[in-house]
Amino acid sequence: MSDFLGSVWWLIVSLGVLVTFHEFGHYWVARRCGVRVLRFSVGFGRPLWSRRGRDGTVYQIAMIPLGGYVKMLDEREGPVPPAEAAQAFNRASVWKRIAIVAAGPIANLVLCVALLWAMFVIGRPDYAPVIGQATGIAEQSGLRAGDEVVAVGDRATPTWQEVQLALLPAALDHRDVRLEVVDAQSRDAIRELRLSQLPDDFDQRRIAQAIGLLPRHFLLPPLIGRVAPDSAAWGVLAEGDRVTAVDGQPVRAFDDIGPLVQTLGDQGGPAMIEVERAGERLALEITPRQVDRPDGEGRYWALGIAPPRNQPLPPKDAMQRHGPVEALPVAVREVGHLTGQLVGMIGRAFSGRVAIENTVAGPITIARAANTYAQQGAAWYLTILALLSLSLAILNLLPIPLLDGGHLLYYLIELVKGSPVSERAMAAGQYVGLALLASLMGLAFYNDILQLVR
Repeated sequence: MSDFLGSVWWLIVSLGVLVTFHEFGHYWVARRCGVRVLRFSVGFGRPLWSRRGRDGTVYQIAMIPLGGYVKMLDEREGPVPPAEAAQAFNRASVWKRIAIVAAGPIANLVLCVALLWAMFVIGRPDYAPVIGQATGIAEQSGLRAGDEVVAVGDRATPTWQEVQLALLPAALDHRDVRLEVVDAQSRDAIRELRLSQLPDDFDQRRIAQAIGLLPRHFLLPPLIGRVAPDSAAWGVLAEGDRVTAVDGQPVRAFDDIGPLVQTLGDQGGPAMIEVERAGERLALEITPRQVDRPDGEGRYWALGIAPPRNQPLPPKDAMQRHGPVEALPVAVREVGHLTGQLVGMIGRAFSGRVAIENTVAGPITIARAANTYAQQGAAWYLTILALLSLSLAILNLLPIPLLDGGHLLYYLIELVKGSPVSERAMAAGQYVGLALLASLMGLAFYNDILQLVR
């Protein structure tokens, strides 16, 4: 399946699941509150499939899979037979209306817990939280290659993904954070990561890079993929050689070779390069040569070698897994943590501490993310689906007219003042809500276009 078709498929599947659960929350509570449901629709527009249930509700799947709705009997939307008036939504008590409206986001929260529980039971493979290279702020804070980050602040970080998620809010707030690490010699240590030193204009989409952290699994192995003709290594090193040491200094990654060669070149004389070739260990003598930098800014010592192109990432070497009983409280805590992070991101966006374009994703971005995660296995797809379900719940609870949160705001005002919000005020609120939602949708599609052209 091509990436395009895969993205379309997983977008439809993901939105179908999320919308169905959301609308079912409204539907189920409405029925329990004695309100008649006329239509339960997954999608908008012309129905592709529909069926009338025994209760008189029309269940349908519509053409545009970007949402859904539950239409309830309501005297404000048309004449209602007197015999059915007691089942109208507008006749329900304010507490029942609050319960019906809140049930959609609550259903998404419950779904999020269930999805994360399933993910933890299945087990999500990931990369160990081991630093491959530390530069900049990370190096100045005492972090070194080979350090395993076991906690960021009070949050345990069993995988590299967890490290990035834990660092995100602190980096956005330019707040120093404590890291618990186990160094390459298996010694426990505490490091204070000085995120307050991050520049104001750092790339918020690449926080680890801005800090100076490169994970171990991103390091290129010290394999030679090409030897430049007439270079220092020409006729000495060969494609497929694995460099193990340079002048007695061990080499773990391809990026280790360059600095060692620079040091030897400055000292003058030949270098002893140790390699593995076809199962044999060889010690080869090479004299580095000075060459012009590609940008024309001076010269540097080089051997004339390059790594293989398009190397795949190594196999994942960590697993997040819990038993069925243990996984439930873990999933609940994770939902609480993620909720705090998402709400914090919204607050930072409104306060200007984070670019709002980094907080709003459109259908194209969601589709590509769902396809990417699905290709990594069931556990990763459950992860993205849980995040989307939680995001849908939080979005719908925002106090914006036309969203569930806007309706809840009206009902809370009704509780305080003792009477419903006037039709005029609600109509004005709808225009405001429509403008806000149109702006959010426009920003989401704009961000999608930026993602496509980058």
